[in-house]
Amino acid sequence: MSLVQALVEAVGTEVAKAVAEWASEPAQAQKQEGDMGCSLCGQADDPSVHVVARSREWRVVRVIDNPDHPAFWRVIWNDHVAEMSDLTPDQRSALMQVVATVETVVRRELQPHKINLASLGNVVPHLHWHVIARWAEDPHFPQPVWGTRQREAPTAHLMRLEVDLPRVDRALQAELMKR
Repeated sequence: MSLVQALVEAVGTEVAKAVAEWASEPAQAQKQEGDMGCSLCGQADDPSVHVVARSREWRVVRVIDNPDHPAFWRVIWNDHVAEMSDLTPDQRSALMQVVATVETVVRRELQPHKINLASLGNVVPHLHWHVIARWAEDPHFPQPVWGTRQREAPTAHLMRLEVDLPRVDRALQAELMKR
């Protein structure tokens, strides 16, 4: 039995096709001329993120190197572009649908106090959106996660998230692979 056949039996046709397509593309195929120094282009083997879902146009990763804010995802446009206006209207719509889907699933699954959405690109000029679940007791609230720390991270809250996040990632993957 081939890997694709085994995937079809285990997870269904659409997810198996997406996984097979993703696995068949070499990581370097997405690099374009001029983006060799981009940390988001070279994220295929980055231990600071966990790839949740991926298509030809975008990928969703969970940032795993921020212990104060573990419920932190990035929606990354695969091609190396810096601005939303670099995309066609259909591409912009597709990207924002993914951002909205991540927000919706995270809200449903974790019920945070607030979701922060941000697309800055000042440090890494590669189009990406941050989707960050926030709680009133998190270390920086109400400041941005990059702002001044307000308090220590509550251990019980972080432990609960550590247990919940794999389930949220699975829910995100299931919802995003329907597309």
